[in-house]
Amino acid sequence: MKVAVSGAMGRLGSVIAHGISNANGMQLTGVYAPGHAGKMVAGMEIEDSPEKINAEVIVECAHPGVVMENLKMWHTKGIHVVIGTSGFTEDRIRKLRSFWAEDDPGCLIVPNFSIGAVLMMRFAEMASAHFDSAEIIERHEAAKPDAPSGTALATAMRMGKYRNQSEQIAGKEVVKGARGGLVSGVRVHSLRMKGMLSDQEVAFSNMGEIFSIRHSSTSYESFVGGALVAIRYVHTIKGVAIGLDAALDFEAKN
Repeated sequence: MKVAVSGAMGRLGSVIAHGISNANGMQLTGVYAPGHAGKMVAGMEIEDSPEKINAEVIVECAHPGVVMENLKMWHTKGIHVVIGTSGFTEDRIRKLRSFWAEDDPGCLIVPNFSIGAVLMMRFAEMASAHFDSAEIIERHEAAKPDAPSGTALATAMRMGKYRNQSEQIAGKEVVKGARGGLVSGVRVHSLRMKGMLSDQEVAFSNMGEIFSIRHSSTSYESFVGGALVAIRYVHTIKGVAIGLDAALDFEAKN
């Protein structure tokens, strides 16, 4: 399978490019990063022209500010896409689906490539139906360009079907925003800290009990396994899909 990486100069894109180059059944055929032509990633020279990218699947890891234009470009070329870029809110997913039709090549939005994080999101969704209180605390590196993280957004949206979407803040916020942002009825608190990579806790409680689910990534290598699963899966689907759950189930059966 011919696979290329967009946003290959970033830390996520570069580690995934190396993972693809070492994977059985895959060939890294392009690394794309406008403004960085001639630099090397995973033994390949960076291209800044999309016309020079020859691939069946693109792993899109570009900055949130440019990712939608990139997706329109890959859609025009008829390429399957795995999206690793963060920040896909419900509104942004609607915009993507406005031009990426149900019978187009597969486009898989992956909020987090870490398999442990995928299981954390799945377990949080299961638990959400059984607890009165539920909040998300996510911690990422200080330079992360968006908040909340894509993982936190996806977790909250999955939990939201069991929450009160119009939850009100109890008491008064002495400092605006102290109680976090509201996503699908779930309070989300974003911490940006030097030295962090990726850490998320989903905290639940009922009267008399507290329960939490926590996942941490300590190295970008934690994202490679899930990215390879997504690449193998995306060419089997059509239209826009979200999350690695179905991909992991597919992998287990095959």
